[in-house]
Amino acid sequence: MSVRMPPRAWRVALVTLGVSFIGACAPVGPDYVRPSAPVPAAYKESGAHASSGAQAAISARWWEIYGDPALDALVSQVAVSNQSLAAAAARVREAQALVQVASGASVPAVSAGTLKSGRKNENDFGLGVSWELDLWGRIRRDVEAHRAAADASADDLAAATLSMQAQLVQSYFALRQDDALIVLLQQSAEASDQWHRMVGNQYAQGQASSANVAEALMRASTAQMQLADTRSARAQLEHAIAVMLGKAPADFAIAPAAFDVQVPAIPAGVPATLLERRPDVAASERRMAAASARIGVARAEALPTINLAAGIGILRGPTGTADVRAPLFTGGRLQAQAVNASEAYNEAVANYRQTVLDAFREVEDGLVITSTLSGAAELQDRAAAAANESDRVTRNQYREGVADYSAVVEAANASLDAGRGELQLRVRRLDASVNLIMALGGGWSSPSPPVPEHRSP
Repeated sequence: MSVRMPPRAWRVALVTLGVSFIGACAPVGPDYVRPSAPVPAAYKESGAHASSGAQAAISARWWEIYGDPALDALVSQVAVSNQSLAAAAARVREAQALVQVASGASVPAVSAGTLKSGRKNENDFGLGVSWELDLWGRIRRDVEAHRAAADASADDLAAATLSMQAQLVQSYFALRQDDALIVLLQQSAEASDQWHRMVGNQYAQGQASSANVAEALMRASTAQMQLADTRSARAQLEHAIAVMLGKAPADFAIAPAAFDVQVPAIPAGVPATLLERRPDVAASERRMAAASARIGVARAEALPTINLAAGIGILRGPTGTADVRAPLFTGGRLQAQAVNASEAYNEAVANYRQTVLDAFREVEDGLVITSTLSGAAELQDRAAAAANESDRVTRNQYREGVADYSAVVEAANASLDAGRGELQLRVRRLDASVNLIMALGGGWSSPSPPVPEHRSP
């Protein structure tokens, strides 16, 4: 059954649809173009990485570069089980739902219920259709803003995931350092106990003083206290890793193992790719795009709006209306909203450029730290070897009566400190490599092609 609308309703509909078509071609507000940001031609601290642009990019499973299967198994669980990341993922879904909400305003809404029909505007019951014509592109700009905000939320999730993965990797290295230190302290404690017994026997024979006995006892007790402190620190690291994996500490354990992870070479790439390799930079850029779209939304608020309504009532048949409104006086509110949107965009641009600068600084810092620590590692290895040899020689000299006990204690402490220093330096180098990987964006890459960049003439 066909329904004919009154001629006047058709004329109104045709006129408004024509205006809508014209307006649809030119939504108000600026069309977003990514502003330029300072990008150097090369990293200042690249050093040996000068030709790194030809190297392979960092893998998406970047932690596998350390070659530790136990670490691989742990990090693979982070994105699935970590509750902080689960909350961030929910925020992404919230933002994506808001895109659908905004998009819904661009299509007619159909409802069933009471209608106003006829010249007397009498009540009727039937189906009604209402639609706001997007004359100036307000709805399209609003959808654009929400879509960019949803993209920023997804990039935030990627940044949070990378950060949590890095935190777990560094906690794992600290735990393995404690494993190695526990072995070192156990050896030191056993040696201290043996020396305490030996000095006690020498004192009984009149070959050592009571001060030597007290010093040997103090050293043995200190080694035991250090061992207990290190075991406590390891347990706390294990608890922290459990929580990162969304597990109760009581239900989680990591078996002790040797600390034999080696420091890998990190491909730095070239600066021009960093803007697409860091999720925090991508999130900042998407917020800038959202702020740009909101300028159009704010400007459209000051322009006339047309809302069409049509319906079919049970009693009186078809009806149609067009509601046209234009703001005349709002006390400066709409103008202030437009200024607010423009300044919010300027703020977003400044934040984006600052994020880019911070990203390059972090890469430069990472390059110089990894280079410096690499040079220190060789010196530390030589110092540790020398301290161990001094400890061995001094012990033999004491047994032969050539050296006194204070020399033995000093050499033993130097050997223990050198061993601890070696472990600490290795963890510092591993942590620095993780920080550099994070500064380079890990193995993440932008899921969408970058928006063309505006360059000043």
